[in-house]
Amino acid sequence: MIGVPADCPQQPTAQQKGGSTPMTPTQLRAYVAVVRLGSVKQAAAQLEVSESAVSLLIGQLRREFGDQLFTRTAAGLAFTPGGLRLASRAAEMLGLQDRTVLEVSSAAHGRRLLRVAASSEFAEFAAPRLIELFARRAADLDVELSVCDPGSFESLLLTRAADIAMGPLPPVADPAISCRPMMNYRLVTVVGPDHPLAGVSASPGQLRDQTWLLGPSATDTVCAVPAMLRRLGVPEERQQIFQSHAAALGEAQRGRGIAPALSFTVAPDLRGGQLVALSGPHATAEAVWHSLVLVTPGTPSVAAELCRFASTPRAIQAMMRGVGVAVNRFRPSVHVTLWS
Repeated sequence: MIGVPADCPQQPTAQQKGGSTPMTPTQLRAYVAVVRLGSVKQAAAQLEVSESAVSLLIGQLRREFGDQLFTRTAAGLAFTPGGLRLASRAAEMLGLQDRTVLEVSSAAHGRRLLRVAASSEFAEFAAPRLIELFARRAADLDVELSVCDPGSFESLLLTRAADIAMGPLPPVADPAISCRPMMNYRLVTVVGPDHPLAGVSASPGQLRDQTWLLGPSATDTVCAVPAMLRRLGVPEERQQIFQSHAAALGEAQRGRGIAPALSFTVAPDLRGGQLVALSGPHATAEAVWHSLVLVTPGTPSVAAELCRFASTPRAIQAMMRGVGVAVNRFRPSVHVTLWS
């Protein structure tokens, strides 16, 4: 909660003091809330403070940077280039602060922390049940699950920003990283039962001309979904990207386009008739999830143990059954963040 005393005197600006005033987490959280919600009023409601308090904090940032950051327009907030850059950095800095608090707290209480970097599809559909099952084996283990582009797996592991990476296999060249196949899966293309392509063996041209309803993985550099889009030559104007894969599938059920999906995640909807899988070789793809860890001599690490465990039949069965497990169901606690 952010609080600004009503009788707090106006502080001198950085320019008046002849120096720079460090940004505070309070200011950054207010700014990130405004960026995310597009409204000072909504940001104030989420942060449980007055609109004037949020405006005061934004004003302090504007004076600090000598940048307006954003302006109000009839269509909402219009951000300056500097305002957009600050939004990215602010979210990154706050995420680092949250992770640091978690790590220090865990260490102080004699707990171990396992940092898992995962692709968006794996994090949404397979990671919850896998981590829940694995964490039961160790009562002193906390897990941090971060969603990131598989293209950054190698750098995250080499810089020790993550202990294990899980998802599509990126072009890893460093011999210090060990890659292990984890689970084979099939990508299918689905539509609502009333869609014109339902029950049709669609040609590449027919698929290319459809509205594609996509989850976050469509923006990844290494993933089965963008590979399928590139193979079919689907233009960007035909692609609609949603905040989750589940949201994209919901739109497909309503007949608003076609959506690629993991076959095991849509099996119940296919059996129930809410979705129909398109037939033909152009509407499907085979892919494999991998787990990646740094090669370390001596006693196997917790990350190496998860890497081994993830390819066992018990773990694969859990991942395929684990659709819809919420983060708050995790025991022990799991902290979810986003990598930029």
